[in-house]
Amino acid sequence: MQPVPPTMTAIGFEAPGGPEVLVPQSLAVPVPGPGQVLVKVAFAGVNRPDVVQRQGFYPPPPGASPIPGLEISGQVVALGDGVTEVLPGQAVCALVSGGGYAQYCLAEAAHCLPVPDGLPLDQAAALPETLFTVWHNVFERGFAREGETILVHGGTSGIGSMATLLGKAFGLTVIVTCGGADKCAKALEIGAAHAIDYKATDFVEEVARITQGRGVDLVLDMVAGSYVMRNLKCLADDGRHVTIAVQGGVKAELNMAEIMRRRLTLTGSTLRPRSNEFKALLAQEILSQAWPLVEEGELRPVMDRAYALSDAAAAHARMEAGDHIGKIVLDARG
Repeated sequence: MQPVPPTMTAIGFEAPGGPEVLVPQSLAVPVPGPGQVLVKVAFAGVNRPDVVQRQGFYPPPPGASPIPGLEISGQVVALGDGVTEVLPGQAVCALVSGGGYAQYCLAEAAHCLPVPDGLPLDQAAALPETLFTVWHNVFERGFAREGETILVHGGTSGIGSMATLLGKAFGLTVIVTCGGADKCAKALEIGAAHAIDYKATDFVEEVARITQGRGVDLVLDMVAGSYVMRNLKCLADDGRHVTIAVQGGVKAELNMAEIMRRRLTLTGSTLRPRSNEFKALLAQEILSQAWPLVEEGELRPVMDRAYALSDAAAAHARMEAGDHIGKIVLDARG
């Protein structure tokens, strides 16, 4: 392995603002503590929480790096005390609490997943955040079971496409909403059973038509706000509603009598502030249940575009424009 330099290039910002506030910085390369590894980053995934952090609304949890970036791929170049499950030189991808937009990044060894032969490193970097999020919220919190139907908003987003891929792999019928006919067509290519253009039709009416009035068993909601009551109308009795983002607003008006009468369950989660112990357990479940699909080549993320690390501002601008399909990543190898 090459020696680790004392400094590295990372992408940070002095004050919240638009994409243009993201600028390269020269920082000291971090040193892994107990249970941690240092990864020489090949690629870093770009996710909606990174945008919200840059805007000043999603600060990193205590002790996390202020540098954006929640998922990486690359090569392990140093081990902290007590690390035995990851080897120096091993190719890994990892869920991190921050620091991904850099040439080197710390990761908890227990949050790393091995990159199998045949999985390109750009795709490896695009897996952890969406895979951890979808697995926990659809299958653990949402109790999705084979044969059920799920409604996913943002069908061509990173989360939406992963929910479609995982859902189909585990026997779910996936209905998605997308903004436009082209995105609907792409969502069907990804594997959705039905794609609803929410700009052209009422998704509540379309779900009723598709399910012949029964409704769906589960809604994966990234919008919240005024969508919540509409989502609940899409649910079958005993249905589950899982919120993972609040792009449409943090408040919703609910008819609690209807929730009681139809025995609906409302839940949600955010992954970043959860404990290292929780994420380690989640990583182990993914490794045993979902990672074999990756190893066999059956599960691959939908990729949009790769930008150089120094072009992080352009990557954020593309994400905010909403034109991307699948995952955006940063190339830190230059």
